[in-house]
Formats: sequence, C-alpha cells, structure tokens
Amino acid sequence: MGKLNLEVVTPEKVMVSQEVDIVVAPGTMGEFGVLEGHVPFLSGIEPGELRFSSGSQTERFLVTTGFSEVSDDKVSILVDAAEKATEIDLDRARKSMERAKERLAADRGGEDVDFLRAEAALKRAIVRIRISEKKI
Repeated sequence: MGKLNLEVVTPEKVMVSQEVDIVVAPGTMGEFGVLEGHVPFLSGIEPGELRFSSGSQTERFLVTTGFSEVSDDKVSILVDAAEKATEIDLDRARKSMERAKERLAADRGGEDVDFLRAEAALKRAIVRIRISEKKI
C-alpha cells in the first residue's frame, strides 16, 4: 500500500507532519477515510476523533472545527485545536462538561452569545470524554 503525506495544523503549531497509510477524519457530512490515490476534495471538520495509521501503529487525536483538503496523496487538516488522545485530561473534560451544562440550563432572554459558546464547549467536552474513554 502506498503512503499519504498527512499534516495536522493548528494556529499554534504543526501537530503532525508524516507519511501514513490511512487517515480517518470527522467531516461535516460524516466520518471519511483517505487512502493513497483518493480523489481530491475539501471537507469541513467537526469536533471528533482523527485517526491515522502507519504500519501497525495507529494514533488518535481530538480535533475541533476546521477544514481538510485531500489532493495528490496529501491530506491537510487545519483545525482550531488538536490534542493527542493519550494527553486528554479526563477530569478537566468532565468539569468542563458540567460547567457548560449549567450555563445551558440557566434562564436566558433572547439571543445570547454565551449560550452559543456554552453549547460549543459542551460538544468539545463530550468528544474529549468519548475519545479519552475509548479503548485503543
């Protein structure tokens, strides 16, 4: 099987830049996988699990919103944030989820930016917990 060049980039740094055999990412239209020779395409990225393998090694990352581009056996994933699944702080994620739930439960009158931020924080926390608790 041929190789793909994968790059995962956040505003702070390049998280991954390596050759891999397969990439599976959480797209806005659902999870998608990429192998060598894949047709070029663009996709939005939703908060979720990014997996990639090279040989028998598989790595997992939490990614937040962003977009991806597949072209010429290169997969570029640009997201607001990414972290290795093994580095997720489960207690912190659970506390974040509880705070977000409390903010969402509060009575609000009309359009509220804090509600939208709390909703996004809740989604991120749930994804972190799900990925952290997943067996490798």
